[in-house]
Amino acid sequence: MTTETAVRTLKFFVNGSWDESPGRSLHPITNPASGEVIAQVPYAASDDVDRAARAAHAAFLRWRDVPVVDRVQVLYRYKALLDRHSDEIAGILSMENGKPLDDARGSVRRAIQMVEVACGMPSLMIGQSLDNVSKGIDCQTIRQPLGVCAGISPFNFPAMVPMWMFPFAIACGNSFILKPSEKVPLTPTRTAELLQEAGVPPGVFNLVHGDKAAVDSLLKHPLVKAISFVGSSPVAKYVYETAAAQGKRVQSLGGAKNHLVVMPDANLEKSVEAIMSSAFGAAGERCLAGSVLVAVGDVADPLLDLLLRKTREMRVGDGSRPDTDMGPLVTADHRQRVVGYIEKGVAEGAKPLCDGRDAAYGDGFFVGPTIFDHVRPDMTIAREEIFGPVLSVIRVKSLDDAIGLVNSSRFGNTTSIFTSDGRSAREYAERIEVGMVGVNIGVAAPMAFFPFCGWKDSFFGDLHAHGRDAISFYTEQKVIMTRWF
Repeated sequence: MTTETAVRTLKFFVNGSWDESPGRSLHPITNPASGEVIAQVPYAASDDVDRAARAAHAAFLRWRDVPVVDRVQVLYRYKALLDRHSDEIAGILSMENGKPLDDARGSVRRAIQMVEVACGMPSLMIGQSLDNVSKGIDCQTIRQPLGVCAGISPFNFPAMVPMWMFPFAIACGNSFILKPSEKVPLTPTRTAELLQEAGVPPGVFNLVHGDKAAVDSLLKHPLVKAISFVGSSPVAKYVYETAAAQGKRVQSLGGAKNHLVVMPDANLEKSVEAIMSSAFGAAGERCLAGSVLVAVGDVADPLLDLLLRKTREMRVGDGSRPDTDMGPLVTADHRQRVVGYIEKGVAEGAKPLCDGRDAAYGDGFFVGPTIFDHVRPDMTIAREEIFGPVLSVIRVKSLDDAIGLVNSSRFGNTTSIFTSDGRSAREYAERIEVGMVGVNIGVAAPMAFFPFCGWKDSFFGDLHAHGRDAISFYTEQKVIMTRWF
């Protein structure tokens, strides 16, 4: 006799209430380490999005008049709740995304840092003033909220990336609708429950689940004034073009092909440690993952000897286990996509030094760390975003060659150079056509008070995520000139 365990069905959070969404199609959420169905999620239709947008607009008309010093009190309480429940959130994140627990905890900590910065909105929104710009005339600038803002977040950071968006937006006086990735809705649901517990007024924050239909409804809804998106470059471009054509403000963060340049004078032990974290951390499922290793001069052989030895010691498995270094990919479909890139690398003549297809790690969606040597810049694995634990090694003769290689990419998210020479580091940082640069840092992820600055096809828009750019993005600036007779 078998006993069936009830699978949780998620809900929408609209106007302060958790809605059952009856009649909506339900889709399974799986634990990527086991393939087990752990929940099911409804997909919003256009009328669901419309209901959320109308509730958000009504809430905005009240929320914008709440003094900013009072608005941030919600975020202070929210930050305290996130701190208290951070291990719980990390466990949920690991279960639905596959990240090892330490990695999940780190991303939750980054999420909390976003809330911390947004709590400073009374200072961050301060305008400027100048008396007597002309005789008897004073001038000042103020910042005012936009209205209903929406965020569309990816599967790889279900706690952190939404908080690049909504804490800044609501602290500025806007209302918000979050549409998280349909692959990982459990983490955003839990963090939304905590925001409700913190006392966010009804309608100021709303959560709907769904796929492209829900996204299109947000992009085209007349009450939505701004869209924040993080995902692949083709979708980022579509989001930008579609929403901008509707007159909306858009920040749309796309994909990447990030290069890690190693100079002959680099500290190899420290560099390899950073390279492995960059290439294989989060199973390569992040837009800051190092995907191409550029070995300059005669550093290639000793670098690869050490890198291979360390990589073969990595423990791949269920992210919830404390001894796991790398977890699974998020879905079976995504695993097949990454395997397809490995097969293409082999077919195009790259030499696999370490093949992640070789080992079996259980019933989940696993691909082990993969390293290709003698990769040419024209190969598919050197040009396209793989979003998996695949590292392509390209050998070049000089720093000039490395800079030319990196600048030839259509992406411009992040890059890092490993060197002991200040001149090389400075020249690289100055000449490289990439938005975020690391020097002896594997993942050059900016803190919450700096912007996330992708370039080229890695970003569509003008104002970047978090940092001071977020305040500019989520507000309109108004200039007031005054004369009294």
